[in-house]
Amino acid sequence: MLNTKLVAWTLGLWTAVMFLTCIAYGLVTPESLHMHDFLEQVLPAFKWLTWWGFLLGLVESFLYGVYAGLVYCFLYNRLRHRFG
Repeated sequence: MLNTKLVAWTLGLWTAVMFLTCIAYGLVTPESLHMHDFLEQVLPAFKWLTWWGFLLGLVESFLYGVYAGLVYCFLYNRLRHRFG
């Protein structure tokens, strides 16, 4: 059985780190290589290079990761119980 809390926190932190990596990448590369359009489409209310947008994007990224971890653990544990 997977530890749901551990997996949810791990994926939440991973997605938050990946968000920070995307922001850092966007700050050091030319604008033609930015992913800000993608981030604005995926993260509701995210605006590129605003403090509010940065904090909101970081929180949303973390919560998406936690959600993915919860769903994955639920499905994995149920299937393992049924078929394992």
